[in-house]
Amino acid sequence: MPEPLVKVVNLKKFFPLRSGLISSFLRFVRREEKKYIHAVDGISFAIRKREIFGLAGESGCGKTTTGMTLVGLYKPTEGKIYFKGKDLSLIRGKELKKLRRKLQMIFQDPYASLNPRFTVFDTVAEPLRIHKIGEKEEITDRVSRALEESGLKPPEFFFDKFPHELSGGQRQRVCIARALVLEPEFLVADEPVSMLDVSIRAGILDLLQRLNRKLELACLFISHDLSVMRHICHRVAIMYLGKIVEKGPTEELIKKPLHPYSKALISAVPEPDPDFKRTHVELKGEVGNPVEIPRGCRFRPRCSFAMKICKEKEPPLIKIGKNREVACHLFTD
Repeated sequence: MPEPLVKVVNLKKFFPLRSGLISSFLRFVRREEKKYIHAVDGISFAIRKREIFGLAGESGCGKTTTGMTLVGLYKPTEGKIYFKGKDLSLIRGKELKKLRRKLQMIFQDPYASLNPRFTVFDTVAEPLRIHKIGEKEEITDRVSRALEESGLKPPEFFFDKFPHELSGGQRQRVCIARALVLEPEFLVADEPVSMLDVSIRAGILDLLQRLNRKLELACLFISHDLSVMRHICHRVAIMYLGKIVEKGPTEELIKKPLHPYSKALISAVPEPDPDFKRTHVELKGEVGNPVEIPRGCRFRPRCSFAMKICKEKEPPLIKIGKNREVACHLFTD
């Protein structure tokens, strides 16, 4: 088994809860501890070269925070992130800046991601200028190649266009080109098709798969839509309230989910086989409060299978069989 390109060990990212002047004063008087949003609360996974690894879950479960922390947009509260065996927390200065070029991110909203005052050429060329890579001729050549790789042909046709002159799919392809121009080895794709029309989504997903094969890119694909993940991901992890509750090969996990939360999410996924019967599982309420984490299993308030131990102890993520992992007391001793 080859060494993972990206390895995450017990990653945590907490944000201090902001409060008004009066609330802060009362907390100080009462000597209450400062409260935090537990966006990511101790997760571990590894992504190999040429692998598309999916991170799924409802809004507010910590998926996007995980992706932004991996590419350095957030600093971890605790835990380690390794890239090609190097601990990113120990790297500083020029070496870190050089390494960051190898980790890029594609954001959910292509229109919000692009500067409306920049042409397509300037948008894609900007990372090269920030990192002081190449002269005018080399920059033009790399921008052209990145646009072609992203399916915008001929690239010269798009050089002088502004974001408002492009379709939603074209804008997302510009965002992909911007990420590719630095020749990364790892991409974080945060809900890259959720803002696009259904007719456009397949083209973007096929593009990401082609880039994964041709450029040997590793990718963290973030989505709430498991039907999309089924099409593109090799493995999937299911997140709930900052924790991974299940992990495994995509098709195997979707056909036979183990965790009650996974079962509820997957019961909403359309099944192409008309003879396949799946029981619909209803979820009670909304995702829990990331500030006041429930004691024991954090999914317990919404779980139909909750037991006494679920209130007392948080279940660890344990291995089930060869390729599956699950965090649920239904599978612990």
